[in-house]
Amino acid sequence: MIIIDGNGCVLGRLASVTSKNLLEGEEVVILNAEKIMLTGNKEWAYAKYKQRVDRASISNPRDLGPKYPRRPDDIFRRTVRGMLPFKKSKGKTAYKGLKAFVGVPAEYADAELTAVPEAEYKNLKKGIELGEISKLLGATF
Repeated sequence: MIIIDGNGCVLGRLASVTSKNLLEGEEVVILNAEKIMLTGNKEWAYAKYKQRVDRASISNPRDLGPKYPRRPDDIFRRTVRGMLPFKKSKGKTAYKGLKAFVGVPAEYADAELTAVPEAEYKNLKKGIELGEISKLLGATF
């Protein structure tokens, strides 16, 4: 089991490392999902996710999908799902090995964390935390 602290990691980079580990048969736990960073400015990131959340209501009021999550842990899980072959059985079984949490649950408080140097948020000028985007989308966590 790999336990990763999402504090200060870039969303896409962390998701790609996580999906590779999941496909290798590992179980991955992500802590502090609300502190994962999105690169780019706030307006662009909000517009991107707001469009995804609102897509069902704009296209057809009777259509109830596709659903897109608002909570930061669910957004991360959805990002990883997009990097897995989810329509095949190996992708679905790999996806079941992923757990993402807002904050640090009591059961993982004393766990040894694994660092992901490829996903560190460094030397980037613009960025916003996933938790801030979620609050703008109306999530409560």
